[in-house]
Amino acid sequence: MIVEGQSIISVGIDIGTSTTKFIVSHLKYAKVSSHFSLPRYEIVERKIMYESPMYSTPLKGNRDEIDLRALAKWLEEQYKQAGVNLSEVKSGAVIITGDTATKKNAESILHYLADKSGDFVVAVAGASLEALLAGKGSGAFLRSKEIKGSVANIDIGGGTANVVVFRRGKVLGTITYHVGGRLIELDENGKITFISSSIQPWLCLKNYRLQLNQKMTFKEMRQIVQEMCKDMVNSLINEKPIRLDDPLIHSTTFQVIPSIDEVVISGGIGKLLEKESPKTLYDTAVYGDIGPLLAHEVVKAIEKSSLKIIHAKQTSRATVIGAGTQSTEISGATIHVSSSRLPLRNLPIMTIEFNNVQVKNGDYIHQQIKRAMMEWKQYFQEEQETPIGIHIRGIAYCSYQILKEMARTLFSLYEQYFPKNSVLVVMCENDIAKALGQLLVLQSNHKIDIISIDQVVVEQGDYIDIGEMINQSVVPVVIKTLAFMKNEEVTPLENNDHVNG
Repeated sequence: MIVEGQSIISVGIDIGTSTTKFIVSHLKYAKVSSHFSLPRYEIVERKIMYESPMYSTPLKGNRDEIDLRALAKWLEEQYKQAGVNLSEVKSGAVIITGDTATKKNAESILHYLADKSGDFVVAVAGASLEALLAGKGSGAFLRSKEIKGSVANIDIGGGTANVVVFRRGKVLGTITYHVGGRLIELDENGKITFISSSIQPWLCLKNYRLQLNQKMTFKEMRQIVQEMCKDMVNSLINEKPIRLDDPLIHSTTFQVIPSIDEVVISGGIGKLLEKESPKTLYDTAVYGDIGPLLAHEVVKAIEKSSLKIIHAKQTSRATVIGAGTQSTEISGATIHVSSSRLPLRNLPIMTIEFNNVQVKNGDYIHQQIKRAMMEWKQYFQEEQETPIGIHIRGIAYCSYQILKEMARTLFSLYEQYFPKNSVLVVMCENDIAKALGQLLVLQSNHKIDIISIDQVVVEQGDYIDIGEMINQSVVPVVIKTLAFMKNEEVTPLENNDHVNG
């Protein structure tokens, strides 16, 4: 239960391809809703109390598994260093990102952390979700509300570069590239110690026949990184249909990338921009990979384009620092619930926005639902079975015929895009949840369970827990809002800021 003006302890853990981060923060809330509506709180103050050193994400010898024992031991040490007991932590977020999210035991890591984490948001982030989280954390999201044009955030880690494009605070789409600091690892003498399989197709296309133990010169390594950066930037600015056979592209929600005016660089690579540009192989391999070289070459590639680079106020910390919670009771008079499926935890919110006039058109309903499903399909790992919460808003009045068409389309497309999910969770802005739930049951013919609730105030990017029914009439809902570092005003990056000399 949140008390206005009270600070709570929240924890943020980001398990990435290269590094894992642990942050303890104090979050203070203020009530932003009126006396005549359901309670709604926002985080008005965030203070970082402890930030861990960067920790190399522990992987087992073959690199396809996270070393759970080593990770758990390190996290226990961090709690001790922070002087915090787990019982004191009221909320938080654990996000597994990058190539780490594709490790075969990522789900088991998730379940382990969920058991240890109380009311945490615990999720494996697909590339698109990772891009969105980084864009909010770096300041690009807020920047897009201040200018007329579009702002792209390029979050570059060890395995991927996740790009999200914002305009006026709206997400236009995401694209992820096989560009990262640990795709190629080498020692201080230039000997290659690791080549990721994800970059091999691009290397072959460019006729770079790299092999393990091959010795490279600084000039050769720089040429490869320069071409990688050039290809990524050219892809971002050419405003032509995306070629899905491009080996540098991992995934995308775009068909054509819109015009971009400004760029923010975050992630571990963004952090390396604070250091001098490497001039030798020894400088390049200071972390055992191509990260330092990649950081400065990607800036040079952007500067050669028409894009304006903006300082990220958070780079390696452009991630969640925790999460806030709010409990709400929902009237049972207007809900439909398959009670045997409760409780459900950590459902990410997907919003489908309708226009109250256009909703009378069946083609419009299909178009809006399909667009949202296609986009959100990219936000989560293929093998995830955790359902999403679909938030329907923008409908002030809805006839039975419109509701029936909505149920038919919603179930059909949900079954197509999320075939592994055995429960469909819908949240409605107005009192249509019970009728919509009953129609969804008819459409599904009991293939999946249906939970349809209303009067929940949520935003895209929130997570929710739905508790067990109380007195057969009420379900408690916990809304979790991710918290990011508070960003100061972002400023343009001058041409020579990234390179000394």
